[in-house]
Amino acid sequence: MRLLAFLRRLDSRRRDNKRRPEVTAFDECVAKLGPGDIAIDCGANVGKFTVPMAQTGATVYAFEPNPDAFAELVKATAGYPNVKALQAAATTEPGAVKLYLHRYSDDDPLHFSSGSTLVTGKRNVREDHYTLVEGIPFAEFVRGLGARVRLLKMDIEGAEVAILNRLLDEGLHRQIDQVFVEVHDRQNRSLAEPTRLLRERLAGLDAGHIRLDWR
Repeated sequence: MRLLAFLRRLDSRRRDNKRRPEVTAFDECVAKLGPGDIAIDCGANVGKFTVPMAQTGATVYAFEPNPDAFAELVKATAGYPNVKALQAAATTEPGAVKLYLHRYSDDDPLHFSSGSTLVTGKRNVREDHYTLVEGIPFAEFVRGLGARVRLLKMDIEGAEVAILNRLLDEGLHRQIDQVFVEVHDRQNRSLAEPTRLLRERLAGLDAGHIRLDWR
């Protein structure tokens, strides 16, 4: 493995292991799930958060477009028939989309799978290094469930702004009880203004159940 890739992996593991509150607001929402509830893990990666959701008995839809991460997600959730794993990206439009891979993905495809993204301008990806994946229009997916979503976790490396705006456009945010989103405006400068405008829009709609401060 190249030295830079090795150091990058060590740094990401250090950040992952950094001490966090023992019980977070997200954990509290997961604990309230139960059989008959619906939860969505959008950007499930290898299932770190999918599994706790599944352990409650809720039906969990897990979106993960990266093929290496998806293979591990399937293994991690094999014992939970209530998990519906989807090898697809949440998008605003149907059809195949480019999933740009981390610049060190050749060195360790699984570890660096979490850096995959649908958006350009992210510093740690190569725009000439991508794979085509299925795109599922997320607003249509939520509408098609025909039931309330108790919990939505979203970590999709910059694509969250467009997805959330589409949910707001169609009023589908009212169909979801709690939303935890990791935004990526600090990693991608082109997302700074769209993310700021999204925060303003959420405040204007009094949509406090959509949190953009997750992680």
